[in-house]
Amino acid sequence: MKKSILVTGGAGFIGANFVPFFVEKYADYRIINLDKLTYAGDLANLTDVRGENYEFVKGDICNRELLEYLFLKYDIRGVIHFAAESHVDNSISGPEVFIQTNVNGTFTLLDVARNYWMDAPFKYKKAYEGCRFHHISTDEVYGTLEETGLFREDTPYAPNSPYSSSKASSDLLVRAYFHTYGMDVTTSNCSNNYGPKQHQEKLIPTIIRKALAGEDIPIYGDGKNIRDWLYVLDHCTGIDLVFHRGRSGETYNIGGRNERDNLFIVNYICEVLDEKRPRKDVSSYKKLISFVEDRAGHDKRYAIDASKIESELGWKAMENFETGIVKTIDWYLQKM
Repeated sequence: MKKSILVTGGAGFIGANFVPFFVEKYADYRIINLDKLTYAGDLANLTDVRGENYEFVKGDICNRELLEYLFLKYDIRGVIHFAAESHVDNSISGPEVFIQTNVNGTFTLLDVARNYWMDAPFKYKKAYEGCRFHHISTDEVYGTLEETGLFREDTPYAPNSPYSSSKASSDLLVRAYFHTYGMDVTTSNCSNNYGPKQHQEKLIPTIIRKALAGEDIPIYGDGKNIRDWLYVLDHCTGIDLVFHRGRSGETYNIGGRNERDNLFIVNYICEVLDEKRPRKDVSSYKKLISFVEDRAGHDKRYAIDASKIESELGWKAMENFETGIVKTIDWYLQKM
């Protein structure tokens, strides 16, 4: 009998890369993908999912009645929780939905799982021993770094945006369900993902989309903000390892060890596009780069120390930025 795993937010960017990977790898799992299909979710991202061990359900993680129904109908034995509002700019202009989904939704999902799997605190029902709740989070919960240093799992939380604050809150709820109820939980905090299927509002898709359209490519501030870039399929392998082999109650940071500032990103993408799809009207796509007013509360630098997942679980990022970005650009060129 197949073991049912509930994946939330599987039509979003990371989820839509993870679901096909997971479905193909585990024939003994039945994947139930629950997604609200907001503007960030797109079923077109899942056309490559094949097989009888996959089912899509449209719905909201804040809907307790729906979650209880799904746990009972499919006898859910594990949760991999991607669903979240994640666009920082939107959290600045409209923070309420971030609190509803990221905080209240995570709480509801945790609580339904606990009630279904457990008889009492620290006591799983016999049939549900080994059921795990894995929560996907972000390095933004740690705040910002100066020119040196790395985010570690024990770095104090210091979120600076409504988005990162809502994710920090959800992380702490997951922690509380481990320490208060003995629920089997794990958390992973990732660095900036990139790759196929990413929403067009994010930095790299915006650069590619604007460049190919011959429009100004907007870069916040001076372009010197630094992020640690993680190819999305490398992230998927990390999540898989943590879900199956991570220690209960632990957090694992997943980062690509690919620190690049936004100026490097935009210039490198333009150089690749100059080679792959040169323009006839200008010498380089770099001519389209423009600088715009910086985002409010724009953190200067993120960088993750991935030593824990590397040493404990044997994970390693397979792509560096230069190889991963070429794969990403090729995917967008096929779509545009």
